[in-house]
Amino acid sequence: MALDTAAWSSPWRHRSVADKAVLTLALLATTLLLPVWPTAALSAAAALIVLLGPARLAPTVLARSLRSPLLFIVLGAASVLVSVSWHDGPRVAITAQTSTQALTVLGRGVAGTLCVFVLAATTPMVDLLAGLRRARVPEACVEVASLVYRLLFVLLDTTRRIREAQAARLGLRDRRTTLRSAGTLSGTLLVRAWGRARRLEEGLAGRGYTGALPSLDPPGRVSIGFLGATVALVGVIVVVSLLGAGPR
Repeated sequence: MALDTAAWSSPWRHRSVADKAVLTLALLATTLLLPVWPTAALSAAAALIVLLGPARLAPTVLARSLRSPLLFIVLGAASVLVSVSWHDGPRVAITAQTSTQALTVLGRGVAGTLCVFVLAATTPMVDLLAGLRRARVPEACVEVASLVYRLLFVLLDTTRRIREAQAARLGLRDRRTTLRSAGTLSGTLLVRAWGRARRLEEGLAGRGYTGALPSLDPPGRVSIGFLGATVALVGVIVVVSLLGAGPR
């Protein structure tokens, strides 16, 4: 939720989605297509500079948002690093090849996450959905994404209220009662989510819903200067990466 709030208050909030998408995809493409070193470090550094500089994302918000992705990336790199085989018994080894592959996963994973954060931390979901409509993405896909996004807040608020009620009734005083309360919470949340979805469907049908909910969406103006700066930044990364990688 902190990342979503930061996107709404970002100074890039009213910048064209196309500008930010081009920057994000260009950095991501260099991270995935060019040699991992030093491209990953350069792309990650560029994304960090953009996030903490022009985008003005608070370092604490960035750190909190990165915790879960970083944990996932580290676990994935660790699983690649360790080679398990069976030859006259189980053998666990770390080789030069697995070390290289683990560093590749780690570097590209961290850099790619930071690149995606450039778009996520500066563009609210409603703007992304509007951009998808302008890009001619099937309306059904956009509506499903919009519905899931809105219902997430409802489910989170419902979960918080139920949890607070359980805590007030000493439902979290020990492990046994905590497990029982967690089961009750899951069941209650499922029932309420089902009821909310049914009421939403009935309300849309009563309003003549035909598959789309059009809304006012003034598109932002594409900035030639911003796109030029993006091309220059990516060009520098490409040149330095190819020179730094050396002959292959």
